Amino acid sequence: VARAVGMVSSAVYRYVASRDELLTALLVLAYDDLGAAAEAADAAVADRSAVRERWAAVIAGIRGWALANPGDYALLYGSPVPGYAAPQTTVEPATRVIVAILGIVIDAYRAGTLVVAPGPAAPGSPEENADRAAVAGAIGFVRHRGLVGATEEVPLELVVRTLMAWTTVFGTLSFELFGHLVGSVSDLDGYYALLTERLASDLGFTRP
Repeated sequence: VARAVGMVSSAVYRYVASRDELLTALLVLAYDDLGAAAEAADAAVADRSAVRERWAAVIAGIRGWALANPGDYALLYGSPVPGYAAPQTTVEPATRVIVAILGIVIDAYRAGTLVVAPGPAAPGSPEENADRAAVAGAIGFVRHRGLVGATEEVPLELVVRTLMAWTTVFGTLSFELFGHLVGSVSDLDGYYALLTERLASDLGFTRP
């Protein structure tokens, strides 16, 4: 970091107290930059009812940012730094990207342009209760962030499928950036377009 800004390493500590404070500052900057890229991609779609187009735009925006900033992506989603525990101040910036994704999913659900498929467990069954408990944190996050009203239903299957899509997007990005798709995927752009469309269908987005 010191070399990148043209100073000796010891001078960094005039601005930050420790390595952990520096890491936190870098994480916040990178998370905010990624979140801003996702939000800008969504905002660029003029027709707000075109939720499938918004979905594709945001996923492309996330990937574009990651490809342009592989070092920052590795800092955010690569191997944890030994001995470092991210403080609470990183949580808000870190959630900007998933809030952008969730906003599109919830807009589509409210508009009826996303059809929630039934889950494998019967409503009210012990299996469904176990599934709900498994993603209770995500359900709580949606409510805590005010993405749905206090009495508005949050379908369990919608939460599960959104979580699956989110982790698939970032898992695929990690495989791409860290070289794990070599020999399996010949056209990365084409594969990502295919992935984006398949995930949209899995989520339940209807076609225009």
